[in-house]
Amino acid sequence: MNEDQVNDKIQRWRDTPEEDLKPEDYQELKNLGSACLSEGKSTLLLKFIQDKKNQGIVKSMGCVLLVPLVTELVKKEKSLDCCQTAITNLTRTCRPEELLQNLLALINNTDPGVISETITALFPHLQTVLLQLDEKRAASVGLALSAVQKQLSRLPVPYNQQQENDDEYGLCRSCTALAEFAKCFVEKVKRKDVNYVTTPEEEELRVELLKFCMRSLREPLLDAELNKDRQSVLWHFATKLMVILHAIQESLSEILLFNSLRKRTQMDNTESKESRACLAYILFVQLITIDSFPAVFSPVFVLQCNMEYISQLLSSKKESHLLKGLALCAKSLESVPDNSLPVSLLGLKSFHSVPQNLQQVLTDCPIQHLRESGLQVFQNFINKLDAEAKHKFFRVMLKTSNHAGLASYIVKNIKNQVDFSMKVGNTNKWFMGEDFLMLLGLALHLPQGAETDLLNNMDRIIESLNLLRYLVIRDKKLRSNKDMWEELCRIKDEYLKMLRVCIGISRTYYSAELQALREDQKLKAKEARDAARLTTLVEGIRVKKASNMSTEVQHQVLQCALVTFDLMESLIVRIEEITEEKFKIPN
Repeated sequence: MNEDQVNDKIQRWRDTPEEDLKPEDYQELKNLGSACLSEGKSTLLLKFIQDKKNQGIVKSMGCVLLVPLVTELVKKEKSLDCCQTAITNLTRTCRPEELLQNLLALINNTDPGVISETITALFPHLQTVLLQLDEKRAASVGLALSAVQKQLSRLPVPYNQQQENDDEYGLCRSCTALAEFAKCFVEKVKRKDVNYVTTPEEEELRVELLKFCMRSLREPLLDAELNKDRQSVLWHFATKLMVILHAIQESLSEILLFNSLRKRTQMDNTESKESRACLAYILFVQLITIDSFPAVFSPVFVLQCNMEYISQLLSSKKESHLLKGLALCAKSLESVPDNSLPVSLLGLKSFHSVPQNLQQVLTDCPIQHLRESGLQVFQNFINKLDAEAKHKFFRVMLKTSNHAGLASYIVKNIKNQVDFSMKVGNTNKWFMGEDFLMLLGLALHLPQGAETDLLNNMDRIIESLNLLRYLVIRDKKLRSNKDMWEELCRIKDEYLKMLRVCIGISRTYYSAELQALREDQKLKAKEARDAARLTTLVEGIRVKKASNMSTEVQHQVLQCALVTFDLMESLIVRIEEITEEKFKIPN
């Protein structure tokens, strides 16, 4: 299309009433704008937009030029300033409602490779358009914020400081721009004075800003690394969100402790819980705006409320969520006195699920530092329980845990608790009375009886023998109740008898396997040994010869098993010796 044809087309548009314009006219104007930009004639397009004679055309059809202009803007070509000026002119001339519709379409259809560039380029113009709206501004602000956040959620969250500094995908700078974009709308709902009554429109805008904050807490902050000692871009973004919540008069205690958020937003319950979990972490761990949180709530009440969020975080498989959950749990327990949490709390769903989630971290998480942190939190939780609560908690864990290492840790805690209870002023029926026998029976238990896998349960068995040795050494107080002592001895004798049978079966089998291996070595039947697979099942014990396991390693494994059985046997003998010595000493 030559210049005369273009001028003829423009003149026809000037002379045509808006209602008579056809879809073809809109498309032709868009094509014309795209052609100007692709041919490097951005100044010509700007001149067309600014020409007073064309203001009718621009007002009617100018919105279609947004797409080519923004596309050019994102490319960051030489025509950058010219395109910015052209878009600014469009936002002043076109109808705000049509502009908003086109801007939202642009955001929703953003190419994945230029999300950050597109959104940051549009923010100033989107803000201008929203401020021009006379009706339904709050709803429009909500639509805009939601559209932007939906696109930003597609960007990967920086995992560490280096990624955040590089900001390869632009999430950090986009979040900074997003907070600045929301700032002017926050000003619209700030309380003017004490007696000021908000309008329905202002209240609606307040709710939209609340939704924006809660969505941002879930994405990207829930996945982000936040550290108050290294106040990164996303840490500052979290700070700005907390400031917004305060500015729009949102009570953090109501959101976190009384779940008022559910009544005021249409967020999914899971999303809402994730957002509040991140909010609790930012408030209590990062201490952002902690000074604005009421100090009237007891540490136990805060812990009770936070357990829901801790459970939510620890149920995740993501490292960032687990880190936040462990840190929030540790911080929530910090101010609670030791031996103070009553057994009634264990009946609450969250107080049941958090230990179960901690158990999953300890036994299944492949990340070592998370397991180490999880163990510290687990022990700290135990320390906060009172005697009755500890008794119930240990019972539940021994009944439900199938992990020998965790069971051994519980048995060790039982021993420590008995020792604590024997000290002056600490005596209680749960670890010094008949109620203790029920717990002892669970601690001195072989999961499969005589067929128990001794190697897999080694930690638990060794710890249970240590507990028995401790009890027979410190028997004086326990013997004060004759019936209890007799029952304790019965439990002990039955356990040791069963354990001896199990050790005998296992030692016989492993000795035979070791002897067979030595004979194979003497005969040097290399091919036979390589093809053989050492697989057997005796009393539930399996030893597998992997194809890449050398003869020397097999020998070490079998020898180690025999040493383990000797260790167990020596502990049993020592317990029986101590028992005999005690009976020789007159009471």
